Amino acid sequence: MAAGDRAYQQGRYAEAERFFAAALERAERLGAQDPRVALSLGLLAAAYQAEGKYATAEPLLRRALTIAEGALGADHPEVAATLTAIGALGAAQGRYAQAEPLLRRALAIDERVLGPEHPEVAGTLDALATIERLQGRYSEAETRSRRALAIREKVLGPDHVDVAVSLTTLAALYRIQSRYVEAEQLAQRALAIREKALGPEHPDVATTLAGLAELSALRQNATQAESLARRALAIQEKTLGLEHPDLARSLRALGEAQRLQSKYAEAEPSYQRALAIDEQRLGRESPRVALDLGSLGTLYRLQSRYAQAEPLYRRAQAIGEKVLGPEHPQVAATIVDLASLYRAQSRFAQAEPLYQWALTLQRKALGPDHPEVAESLDEYAALLKQINREPEAAEMEAQARAIRAKAAAPAR
Repeated sequence: MAAGDRAYQQGRYAEAERFFAAALERAERLGAQDPRVALSLGLLAAAYQAEGKYATAEPLLRRALTIAEGALGADHPEVAATLTAIGALGAAQGRYAQAEPLLRRALAIDERVLGPEHPEVAGTLDALATIERLQGRYSEAETRSRRALAIREKVLGPDHVDVAVSLTTLAALYRIQSRYVEAEQLAQRALAIREKALGPEHPDVATTLAGLAELSALRQNATQAESLARRALAIQEKTLGLEHPDLARSLRALGEAQRLQSKYAEAEPSYQRALAIDEQRLGRESPRVALDLGSLGTLYRLQSRYAQAEPLYRRAQAIGEKVLGPEHPQVAATIVDLASLYRAQSRFAQAEPLYQWALTLQRKALGPDHPEVAESLDEYAALLKQINREPEAAEMEAQARAIRAKAAAPAR
């Protein structure tokens, strides 16, 4: 294994960058359009992306694609690999609509040239599943992610480090669908694979820990969530530096854990630091910035800092509608938050239509029996009680209880 590849696999990305930059310089002596230049550009871009230098990585990948298409033809596996890399980078940047057609083209090439069960096909499937999940298309995402996992387990073996990628992708989907038991089983298996293959302080281990922290917070296990988030953050600060985009996810999970424990004074700087990193590295209109704004807005709402919370919710809603679309589940969640803010201020006439709108969006996007629907029903019921519409509130609460009972019932 070349020194650059070894450094990259071990999570020493700055060192890998130096090796790949030197390799690119050597390749360019062969001619600017040599396919080995495209390969070196792709490796260097991968190092930049791993370091969180997304804007630096993208033009290298675009150049690599042009060279590969010219030198190897439009249907070559190297072209597909570069398309997948550009698509995965687009997902990290929140540019889902631009990334998806690139990934679909890559998948078509891989399946045609390499066959339907090649590991490269699995990698592209996972990238495409991530894009679909982030756009709220959960059924499509699950189909692709399950297929990717099956390919990797069959071809590479159940304990291969790439299997952990598919496990993590599927766990993220189950987490957002509130399928917490399934999500935790997959994430714990991914963690075991990565710790064994990569060591306990690899950045990929931290990514898995951050996902488990988010899951623990959703299950109201705040102390466990805080412990996992702190461990993830410590690894990332040591290996990636203080401003890498991956830190923002761990910081947001840490803030959630602190908020659940009413540690508001500690949660605020966690959320603020996550927001600052995402705005700097991803831009002010990233979907992840919208998540940060919503988290900070909820913290302020719980502290009755309403004047500070409202503009954050409004900005989160505007970003979500622009980037994700007005019917995305993340947008619906922000609308519920805004309605709850108005309810806390006794602005009932403004709050009620927002609850109705959010419920319509959630039922359409998530299905009528999703736990987020139950939470919104409870919030709406609380409003109805405040304005003395008790029978309607009781009906809402009964619907919410039925959803939770159905979710808790064992599968047959």
